[in-house]
Amino acid sequence: MSQLKEMYTDTLKEKMMEKFEYENVMQVPKIEKVIVHMGVGEAKENPKLLDSAFEDMKKITGQQPVILRAKRSVAGFKIKEGMPIGCKVTLRREKMYHFLEKLINVALPRVRDFKGVSPKSFDGRGNYSLGVREQLIFPEIEYDDVEKVQGMDIIINTTAETDEEAKELLSLFGMPFAD
Repeated sequence: MSQLKEMYTDTLKEKMMEKFEYENVMQVPKIEKVIVHMGVGEAKENPKLLDSAFEDMKKITGQQPVILRAKRSVAGFKIKEGMPIGCKVTLRREKMYHFLEKLINVALPRVRDFKGVSPKSFDGRGNYSLGVREQLIFPEIEYDDVEKVQGMDIIINTTAETDEEAKELLSLFGMPFAD
């Protein structure tokens, strides 16, 4: 069992109950899922870039990604409906906690000039979005094997009803918010 999940079970619930004065322990918000998304716009010219992004995501998350296809044609971007344009993984349960632990404790501290993640990236319903500029911050990725430095989006979906609750939940998990 990951350390984050163990920590969630006791200490975190007590602190959240105390701060937000929940009547029942079942009201305490929790993390439902984590979605990791990698858009590969250059895949229309070089399909190998999508394969590379697919393999990188598979190494990072430990789960098989899903190929995303364009929903409609966009002439300005030279994209036709049905073209592969990215990949994503939805993590739940144990894999989700393992990924979050790796993100918070290993990957984010490896970002150059890291001062914390933005506390303004909540959507108003308790979900948090985080953009990473390069996949090289994850320890599974070898620098020499990377064809193109690729960014990714990480969305943390919680059961919190407000951004304040979600921020408290994530900071108790160890998310390094900037001041």
